Amino acid sequence: MQIQVNTSNGIENKEALIRWAESELTNSMSHFKNDITRVEVHLSKEAASKAGGETRCTMEARLGHHSPVAVSHHAPTQDAAFRGASDKLRSALEKTLGRLRSNRDHESIADDGVLGNP
Repeated sequence: MQIQVNTSNGIENKEALIRWAESELTNSMSHFKNDITRVEVHLSKEAASKAGGETRCTMEARLGHHSPVAVSHHAPTQDAAFRGASDKLRSALEKTLGRLRSNRDHESIADDGVLGNP
């Protein structure tokens, strides 16, 4: 699983933040490591006129067998924005991958002889 962190110009301590974000995501998304090919993180400061100058964190998980899953979270701090987006992404992945696994495990009525198939 690759992790790519992008930041806007308003974000400080970029190198330390990137290392921390990569470590946090590696740990929190380890359950999905066989399903995720890449996670992209975008951290940016919102303009003062929008949402009170909050930080926005957008995360997108690229899955090997499904379309990407993306979430976004606004918060007053970088840490809160990142953690909020990470929690949302984990929840969205559990829901998406749970559905895929559930659909894959169900048998079709076409396979049980009801429709005339042996």
